[in-house]
Amino acid sequence: MNHDAARPVIQQRGLYVNELQVGALYRHAPGRTLTEADNVSFTTMTMNTQSLHLDAHWAASQPFGQPLVNSMMTLAIIVGASVAQLTQGTIVANLGFEEVRFPHPLYHGDTLYSASEILGTRTSSSRPGQGIVRIRHTGENQDGVLVAECIRSVLIWESEAAHRSGSTS
Repeated sequence: MNHDAARPVIQQRGLYVNELQVGALYRHAPGRTLTEADNVSFTTMTMNTQSLHLDAHWAASQPFGQPLVNSMMTLAIIVGASVAQLTQGTIVANLGFEEVRFPHPLYHGDTLYSASEILGTRTSSSRPGQGIVRIRHTGENQDGVLVAECIRSVLIWESEAAHRSGSTS
């Protein structure tokens, strides 16, 4: 590809630990409207045979009166929506999840909006040039109702210089 030397080239990437501010809230765009096809596809792809996601007739007789969007898909989307803004190309590893909650159901046709709050950062004691970041990911429906929340820990390069040097010893 021929690049014009006078034109700046901007590469989309996530943020390094030294660019993150504890307490900052990132709102991710676009939102994602979930369809029945999305739900059935994800549910069957992940071998989840729960009738609440697959059997509309049966789900209609249950307390929510209709099929529910698979909560694991909801979790995947709220984390996935954060990637371009926070961790694209800067993450080393996903370390874990804690306090995963689904306080309100998500239904076919609902739109999921995601946000991420930086809860804390620290330098890794075992991996020089890398840091551990705790992030609260939240998902709200189109009415602003919280439908999902989790706290996630990730290992991220501390800076562009550390990433370029690949320092891990």
